[in-house]
Amino acid sequence: MSATNLPGTGPGTVYLVGAGPGDPDLLTVKAQRLLQQCDALVYDSLVPREVLALVPDTAETHFVGKRRGHHSVPQPSTNAVLVELAGRCRCVVRLKGGDPFVFGRGGEEAAHLERQGVPVQVVPGVTAGIAAPAYLGIPVTHRRAGSSVTFVTGHEEIDKARPGVDWRGLARSSDGLVIYMGLHNLPHICEELIAGGLDPSTPAAAVQQGTVRGQRWVIAELAQLAVEVCRAELASPSIVVIGEVVNQRVASCAPEPAAVEMPIPF
Repeated sequence: MSATNLPGTGPGTVYLVGAGPGDPDLLTVKAQRLLQQCDALVYDSLVPREVLALVPDTAETHFVGKRRGHHSVPQPSTNAVLVELAGRCRCVVRLKGGDPFVFGRGGEEAAHLERQGVPVQVVPGVTAGIAAPAYLGIPVTHRRAGSSVTFVTGHEEIDKARPGVDWRGLARSSDGLVIYMGLHNLPHICEELIAGGLDPSTPAAAVQQGTVRGQRWVIAELAQLAVEVCRAELASPSIVVIGEVVNQRVASCAPEPAAVEMPIPF
């Protein structure tokens, strides 16, 4: 049973913890410590079993992951679970793949908890947009390959109040692109980048299941990337890198993927 808050002591603390990109060895020391001592865990998809195994058997666990094409836990329900758990548990870990503040809705959850008077702390994690290319030997920045990099989501909500990603504008404004959740829309993204002036021969790469068993990739020119990804039958979760940094790949420096399985991807 989870440790309970004493009457009059106020709510417990919710820790927004980044689980990293998949390889358990990339989990931060602080994240590991919190997982080992937490009273309750609220976790997303794409967290390996080896990381979840760190949580004590006495802790409550709640899965709130989202997967493309499957029923997902609505964000307001996740917010409510966090507030409820903080009302009776001293240490609540909200575990997110990668980094909680990089396309993970961590900012929204932190703001909600603050409004509810719940103490919240952020524990950064290694984001897949850096780690997946690194496990191929691709640096996302390089002095000889441009001075800017843009991290962008390729999968946006249809009902967003603000306009969608201006891919044509990005083609003109950034030396390199790292795209999260972009496989589903990849043909459209590549077409828009080329229409925006990006050279069709620009080097590009797509990495599936970066840092763990099942890691696969393709490297191709931008104009052919979507075709090659389809031919290789790459699937989510994948990271796409576009820019001259791909040509700076040093394969011999790439770590071996961890021998762990990722959960069913969203």
